[in-house]
Amino acid sequence: MPRTASPARRRRSRLLRYAAGFTVLAALGGYLAVQYDSSTTESAPRCVVRAADGDHTYEMSLHQAANAATISAVGTTRGMPERAVTIAIATAIQESTLRNIDYGDRDSVGLFQQRPSQGWGTVAEIMDPVYSAGEFYDHLAEVPGYSRLPLTVAAQRVQRSGFPQAYAKHEPDAALLAAALTGREPASLNCTPPKRTADSPGDAAQVRAELIRTFGKDVLPATKAAGASAAATVSVPVPASARAKAEDRAPQRGWELAHWAVAHSDDLLIERVSYADRVWEAGSGWRTDRTKDKEPDTTAVGIRVAQ
Repeated sequence: MPRTASPARRRRSRLLRYAAGFTVLAALGGYLAVQYDSSTTESAPRCVVRAADGDHTYEMSLHQAANAATISAVGTTRGMPERAVTIAIATAIQESTLRNIDYGDRDSVGLFQQRPSQGWGTVAEIMDPVYSAGEFYDHLAEVPGYSRLPLTVAAQRVQRSGFPQAYAKHEPDAALLAAALTGREPASLNCTPPKRTADSPGDAAQVRAELIRTFGKDVLPATKAAGASAAATVSVPVPASARAKAEDRAPQRGWELAHWAVAHSDDLLIERVSYADRVWEAGSGWRTDRTKDKEPDTTAVGIRVAQ
């Protein structure tokens, strides 16, 4: 006959199993706690746009902020009003949540979920935020009286979506973003990029190239010094276009450029942005520059990359 374990031995066996189970659960709980903390740290919104009255805020990732800033910059460079930028950003929030995705309904891709089969361009072209935003504005400009139409109507005339009423719910957030990114609301966009290591320096030449690609060749003067491309700081003149100067919107243009730089602080490794009497630094945000005894400099935006 097989031997039957004694009651004492069975109790010890149960206790050992319970202890082992508790240890596993405790370890799993610790692991999940660490994973939760890490995941929320890495995926938490790192950019915030705040209304002047502080009652309305919009949070997003650095990737989303960079895309929103590109959409705004392409619009203003084409001479589109702030209302057009609001319509474009609301559309992109609805279509892709401001993420440049390579998938969607049928063959839709990109920020605006444009379809190559419908003549919007090649997949490679549509996946370029500058190109896709330009295509959206080209089509929006063909809508008669778009700036006076309800946002959802104007967006639908361009998009031909199966859910035409969906754009309206994003109008308040899009208007807040547009006010900041067009420069009408100073120092209203703040981003906190991840901490960088010493072996990941930025490239000022890349910042210059992106400025020109997004805002056009007139955004920067021709390089005068042979070593200018190696400098860590890019100085962007304000006003940076004849249109801005003619309309006396230099301060707004300056804040538009400053916010663009802050929004791209992660992908372009920008660590400091300065304009007027304000300075933004990665990790601390905007502050008043109290080191100057002279009048605030509104003639240029300073953009410094990590070194």
